[in-house]
Amino acid sequence: MLAMVWALAAAVMVLGWGWQRRHANASIVDVLWAASVGAAAVLLGIFGQGAAGVRGLLAVLGGGWGLRLALHLWRRVRAEPEDGRYRHLRTHWNGHQGKFFLFFQAQALLVVLFALPFVAVSAAPRLLAWWAAVAVVVWLVSVGGEAIADRQLARHRADPAMRGKTCRSGLWRYSRHPNYFFEWTHWFAYVALAVGSPLAGWAWLGPVVMLAFLRWVSGIPYTEAQALRTRGEDYRQYQQTTSMLFPWFPRHASSTPRNAR
Repeated sequence: MLAMVWALAAAVMVLGWGWQRRHANASIVDVLWAASVGAAAVLLGIFGQGAAGVRGLLAVLGGGWGLRLALHLWRRVRAEPEDGRYRHLRTHWNGHQGKFFLFFQAQALLVVLFALPFVAVSAAPRLLAWWAAVAVVVWLVSVGGEAIADRQLARHRADPAMRGKTCRSGLWRYSRHPNYFFEWTHWFAYVALAVGSPLAGWAWLGPVVMLAFLRWVSGIPYTEAQALRTRGEDYRQYQQTTSMLFPWFPRHASSTPRNAR
């Protein structure tokens, strides 16, 4: 089943690489990654070996998450220039299309990695009502919170008066990356749904690997580097006063040690 997931994701990423080449916009890779991971949840929900109730819930939750995120990202890709992170890569790689092709194919491998929690869920022999309820609540809070954060940021970006300024309203007052925070917590829904599965341990790869990627690899480091390039001192002040990932009350800049940068 994972081989099928990889083959489909690899094919989708070939098409995405071609689209990127024509439009000079690698941001499409984020859209395709979200859609492919969501599709993996649906496929495993259909063809898994576990209880039908568990697999059905997996398809709805995983597919719904992927669809919402992919549509949100597509609206941005369609309406805005290439994300600054990818413009930086394009400059760094001198537009080398071979490197972009490998980058897109690496995303296909990541689809397989993030499909492992779905494999765990799809192998569960029965639907445990209590844990299913926990999974649904976690999913609703997390996906709802991410959608709210995305809308707040989109509203900020669309306001000409806010150009070059950091969003500090709504959820962005309490976290520099509330969308990433809720994206991370969303993966605990599959941990709950996999309780009782012989592969339940695999479900923990979702939140663990997602946290590692967001915090240290491709999420926060690249996003904040781009924010510092474009918003400079305004973003540095935001870093001093606002929690990086986990929502918390903002600090006063004067109370932050000078070496906190």
